[in-house]
Amino acid sequence: MSLFVRPKLQAGFNHILPQGSGGLEFVDFGVLVLPKGKTHEHESKDREVGLVVISGKARFSADGTAETTIGERKDPFEARAWSVFIPPGNSYRLEAVTDCEIAVASAPSSKKGDVAVLDPSTVKSKSVGRDNWRRDVYDCIADQVDAEKLVIGETINPPGNWSSYPPHRHDEDNPPHEVDMEEVYYFKVDPPDGFGMQRIYTLDRSLDEAYVIEQNNAVAIAEGYHPVAAAGGYKVYYLWILAGRQRVLAPCDDPAHAWVKEG
Repeated sequence: MSLFVRPKLQAGFNHILPQGSGGLEFVDFGVLVLPKGKTHEHESKDREVGLVVISGKARFSADGTAETTIGERKDPFEARAWSVFIPPGNSYRLEAVTDCEIAVASAPSSKKGDVAVLDPSTVKSKSVGRDNWRRDVYDCIADQVDAEKLVIGETINPPGNWSSYPPHRHDEDNPPHEVDMEEVYYFKVDPPDGFGMQRIYTLDRSLDEAYVIEQNNAVAIAEGYHPVAAAGGYKVYYLWILAGRQRVLAPCDDPAHAWVKEG
C-alpha cells in the first residue's frame, strides 16, 4: 500500500489520492491546474467539497450563488488562502482569471447547507511550538463552516524547523484525549528545488516509513505519528486535509517525545 505520491501535474484535474488509496476511508484529493481562460465544472453529489486556491485567481459560481472572484496569491508562501466549502448536492464552476492551481478535497456527507466562499480574512492563524519546532498554522475550512467531516488548513515550516511535532497521531476514538481522523498532506517547497522529510510510524513499528518531500508530493496518513522537517535554507508548506466520523481535532502526542513541551 503506497502512502507517498510524486505526481507530475498536468493541465486539468490531477487525481492524486482517490478515496480508498493509501488506506483512506473518507478523503479524496486532487489538484486542479487551470490555465488562464480555461474552465472546470463539477458536481459535489453525495460529498462535501473543499477548494483551496494554492496560487492564481479564478471566478467561482455554484447553484444559487453569484459569481465571485477567488484567489490572488502567487504562491502559498506569499499570503493566506481563499477557500470554498461546497456541501453535497451542488454543482459548481471555475474559470481561471490567471493560471491557477486549486486543491480539491472531498469526503462523503449527507449534511446539506449553503456554499461558503472564505476570503483570507476568515483564516485563523497561530504560531505553534517553539525553538526549531515552531511553525505557522492556518485554519482555512474549520469552524467557519458547518461541515460534517472535512477540516482543511495550511502549515508553513521555517527553514530547518519541524512541524506536527512532538509527533502526534489521531488514530483512536478516545475523547477528549484522542479522536480518530485520517489526513492528507500536500507539499510545496520554497525555493522549489529544496526538500524536507516526513516520517510516519506507529508505536509498535508495524508502520515505520520515511520520505524525502519535494515540490507537489502528497502523503496519505490513515494512521500513525507523522512529523515533518524542512531542510536548512528551505521553507516547507503543506496543505492538510482531515476527515473522520467525528469532526473533532484531538491529536495525541507520542509519549516518548512529549517531554519537549515541558519548560
